[in-house]
Amino acid sequence: MGRTEGEAMETGREDLEALARTLEASGAYRVLRRLEPRAPTPVPDGERVRLGLFVDVETTGLDHRQDEIIELAMIPFRYGETGTLFEVLEPFHAYRQPSRPIPPEITVLTGIDDDVVAGKVIDSDVVDAFAAPAALVVAHNATFDRRFLERLSPVFSTKPWACSMRQVDWASEGFEGVKLAYLAASAGFFYDRHRATNDCLAALELLARPLPRSGVTGLASLLDQARRPSWRLSAEGAAFAMKDRLKARGYRWSGEEGVPPRCWYVDVSDADLVEEQRFLATEVYAGDQAPLVRRIDAFDRFSDRL
Repeated sequence: MGRTEGEAMETGREDLEALARTLEASGAYRVLRRLEPRAPTPVPDGERVRLGLFVDVETTGLDHRQDEIIELAMIPFRYGETGTLFEVLEPFHAYRQPSRPIPPEITVLTGIDDDVVAGKVIDSDVVDAFAAPAALVVAHNATFDRRFLERLSPVFSTKPWACSMRQVDWASEGFEGVKLAYLAASAGFFYDRHRATNDCLAALELLARPLPRSGVTGLASLLDQARRPSWRLSAEGAAFAMKDRLKARGYRWSGEEGVPPRCWYVDVSDADLVEEQRFLATEVYAGDQAPLVRRIDAFDRFSDRL
């Protein structure tokens, strides 16, 4: 009796996997596997489950004040408070035609051209309804995605946010970069890059897996960092002569859009707050004034309201 098509495909997959393991065992090869859909994980009795939302946008450029979203993906996921990702749910995906032609370099990067988005819109009411149940919004580079999405829909300004790029200590886990494709390859899989839904799925896979050194999941590490407050110290009125000293210490220039505008600032953890206040008071202001200090949490972190 012949095998069914499904049985034949499964046997073929098993044979390929055996070959991959043989290559890896030789020590001369490293095999990347295509990202496959993640199967649900049973929820333990008594576990409190929350709904997260992973988001990604493709845009006409990097400036959220003038560039526009051309593709949006949102993928809900169920997770536990200790960092287990239980289930990846059905995604939302939409294209949007911008007010100007898509720049050629964006088409090269994303594969999205004017024909793909022609006549397409993203309904902000539909986006509101889809995102409303989420207890947390996550993006890989949340500073970028949050600023675009808050202009698309007000729901995103009401949610706590986390960043899978910045709020997992990838370096201490042995990774040498934080770009999504690099992290995926280092974790042993590949996917079709620079399409919003695929990027979300790849990032969720990384968060679901145990990290190589600490053993906790990427999501557990992310949640721990997202829940911690940080502090923004603004060296308002600092002497021009302190510019190089502040820059070397990690301060950044706020520009005209900052709050307050045109001053050097730095974000620090609870543990570093007192020392940074001491530095500014004694070495920048020489006791003449105190720096402006603002508490930052997940509800305003990564936004342009800071």
